[in-house]
Amino acid sequence: MHAPARAGRRPAFTPPRALFALAAATLLGAAACTFTPTRAGRGTSAAEAAARTLMTAWEVGDTALLLDLFQPNAIYDDFPDQTQYRGIDEIVGYVARLHSWANSVTISVNAIHAADSVAVVEWLMAGVQDRPIPGIVGVATNRDFTLSGVTIVELEQRRIARAADYIDIAPLLLQLGGRIEMPGGTVLRMDGTGGT
Repeated sequence: MHAPARAGRRPAFTPPRALFALAAATLLGAAACTFTPTRAGRGTSAAEAAARTLMTAWEVGDTALLLDLFQPNAIYDDFPDQTQYRGIDEIVGYVARLHSWANSVTISVNAIHAADSVAVVEWLMAGVQDRPIPGIVGVATNRDFTLSGVTIVELEQRRIARAADYIDIAPLLLQLGGRIEMPGGTVLRMDGTGGT
């Protein structure tokens, strides 16, 4: 939910065959659960309530909400950056980082698919990049951005033991005026133009 910073632990490289096996096992495990898309106000599981609180913490930058939300030894995977944050202090830093470069942040929860101890949140974030993003964008562009993603939360004893963000950061960089140079000389821009 932020432009990547390199301040956490990197997970070990996983060979593609092992990733496929892990994905298959995860899908089979998910199939065994009954996931139900929910909206606020209907029957809320502990996982859904935790996921909604996490999205609120991201939106308003209130890291105090995280202290009782996460297990002390929780793990938060930031997949765009391939960084893993361990323990509440690293997780607080990860969530706070968004508000160090973005203003007017809003997060709309499009759907939550929840079981007793697992929730998958589909969300849309919007904001203004009004300060540099360390290591990524060295200036304040003051441009609006929107970014969609998915966050997974897993609970143990009604607190988050693991969370993971899945986001495609390329649209954010393009919205901020960046360009992506592809092998062979093609350049991608937000206006859809490309060329060599």
